[in-house]
Amino acid sequence: MENSELARVLEDLGDLLEIQGANPFRVRAYRNAASVVEELSRPVREMVEAGEDLTKLQGVGKDIGAYLEELVRTGGLKRMEELEKEVPRSLIQLVKLPGVGPKKAWRLWTELRVATVDALEAAIQAGRVQELEGFGARSAEKILTAVGDYRRRQGRFLLSDADDLVRPLMERLRALPGVERVEVAGSWRRRQETVGDVDLLVLCEEDPTPVMEAFTTSPGVERVEASGGTKGRVLLRSGLPVDLRILPRESYGAALHYFTGSKEHNVALRTLAVRKGLRVSEYGVFRAPEGVDPDTLGPGEGERVGGATEEEVFGSVGLPWIPPELRRGRGELEAAREGRLPHLVTLDDIRGDLQMHTTWSDGANSIEEMARACMERGYGYLALTDHSGGQLAMVQGLTPERVRAQGEEVARVQAGLEGFTIFRSCEVDILRDGSLDLPDAILAELDLVLVSVHAHLELDRTTMTDRVIRALENPHVDILGHPTGRILNRREPHAMDVGEVLRAAAELGVAVELNASPHRLDLRDVHVERARELGVPVVISTDAHSVQQLGYMPYGVDQARRAGLEAGDVLNARSVAEFRNWLKRRRAGRSRGS
Repeated sequence: MENSELARVLEDLGDLLEIQGANPFRVRAYRNAASVVEELSRPVREMVEAGEDLTKLQGVGKDIGAYLEELVRTGGLKRMEELEKEVPRSLIQLVKLPGVGPKKAWRLWTELRVATVDALEAAIQAGRVQELEGFGARSAEKILTAVGDYRRRQGRFLLSDADDLVRPLMERLRALPGVERVEVAGSWRRRQETVGDVDLLVLCEEDPTPVMEAFTTSPGVERVEASGGTKGRVLLRSGLPVDLRILPRESYGAALHYFTGSKEHNVALRTLAVRKGLRVSEYGVFRAPEGVDPDTLGPGEGERVGGATEEEVFGSVGLPWIPPELRRGRGELEAAREGRLPHLVTLDDIRGDLQMHTTWSDGANSIEEMARACMERGYGYLALTDHSGGQLAMVQGLTPERVRAQGEEVARVQAGLEGFTIFRSCEVDILRDGSLDLPDAILAELDLVLVSVHAHLELDRTTMTDRVIRALENPHVDILGHPTGRILNRREPHAMDVGEVLRAAAELGVAVELNASPHRLDLRDVHVERARELGVPVVISTDAHSVQQLGYMPYGVDQARRAGLEAGDVLNARSVAEFRNWLKRRRAGRSRGS
């Protein structure tokens, strides 16, 4: 089992225990261990095979270590089987629906024997849920909306989970004799936020039988759905479908382009090719005989003019290679023809991280540990953004007194760091009326201020929009964090006119965050693109709650690339001196305008 699968089991154990009403500390232990496992750079299965002591991992005790070893060795867990006899595992899906929660899920099961999303929907439609104390008609209506959102998300995997699941397959296939290249196509290669399935393309001109056998017998495979000479399909234990295509050199580039997509991009390129008398397909690029419609050519018919590389495919229609992230069918062909393709931001452009949390609120590591981890990544600065204390009592956030006390520790740590800057900041809650969770006198003491919505997510579109804009109007505010509040596959964005908020940010000189957590990726690419059009600086931040989560940055960069951002559009691609100057100019301008 891969780390993401192991973490999912631990999370499920914690969820089931919480539904059952177990000790909160016990529940938290499972969730903390799940987070540690998911963020490990090494596969747990390798540690088990090497006989390493798993209890040396932070947050992994004797019981959880034994569970992990059992999962790796057997693929199952007796403790989970025992617990499922008392608490149906399907209740976990109910807990994830906004408006339900652990206590309500337990009541739905014990009082109505409702254990699945389908059963919950039927019970609401029959009027049974509304009769339970604590639910009511309004609550039931919200839950029905959540059920609809849930159905739209079914079958989608977070990009980070897909990474964890597909990379062992790629490594297995790349190690085979005769295999020259292995790539993943589809939405994975375009780095979309979630993926529904995966296409593996293998370049191999020798006997494909060993490749197919290695693919269908991989450790994570639950079921083989197809296994031919050069095409196969399996379903992984996680539920992720994976297709394999084994290809010759002459058509590998054409197939890579075709299966990368998107559909809109492929249609646009094929249409351009037809105008040039060409047919582009997964088999290659072919020229039609004079007087023959290229669209009527069958597979392999016509004169082959390219297809071994993607560059040949694009070159056949007079275009340069287009990065996969831009293949959205939204004008990238015209931009390529006119020389307007952006020089996309890269991970190497990032100079600092402007949102992270430490043990001063809900983070797992100290200020110094986070700073030194950032230095190891080659950054020149970070912003320390522990939560304010008002809306999120469970995170033990910062009161005015604790903000100042933290400042003393920052000064002590900063004194021991050469060539690295810690910016004092705080993730300040935007309250229901748009005011902020800390007084202006405290905000004025900080180097920069990041504000976010964490509560009252149910507000209507107009009220939420006005609320956020009012917060941005505070002259101390520098950055709007995770603007829409979405959590992928779990929570829809709160109702808000993102365009109006971005226009206000442009007018007020406030930056917006592209939250790089693969669970958020907030803002969406289309909104990031709009921010760039309006001249709003974008900050790519990890929102890290541990040293390991600083590794989320590539996902934010992927999202920024999908939006066409260059390094100049990204605030934390600037040097520390340039970033200081931006802060100075921005605050001077807000001060004159206030």
